[in-house]
Amino acid sequence: MRTTLDLPENLLNEVMEVTHTRTKTAVIIKALEELLRKSKISDLKKYRGKISLDINLDEIRDRH
Repeated sequence: MRTTLDLPENLLNEVMEVTHTRTKTAVIIKALEELLRKSKISDLKKYRGKISLDINLDEIRDRH
C-alpha cells in the first residue's frame, strides 16, 4: 500500500543509522512491528499472577 507521510527527516535518518536499516520503508515496517510486539506484551502482562501453571522449572532446566 502506498502512503504519503510527513516525517521528521532527522529522526528517520537517526533511526536508520541506529537500526542499520537501509530504506525508509524498512524503518517504518520495523517500527510498526515493534509497536505491535510491545502492545501484545502489554496485553499479556495483565494475566501476570492470574494463571496457575503446574511447571517444575528445575525439571525443565534439567536440574535433578
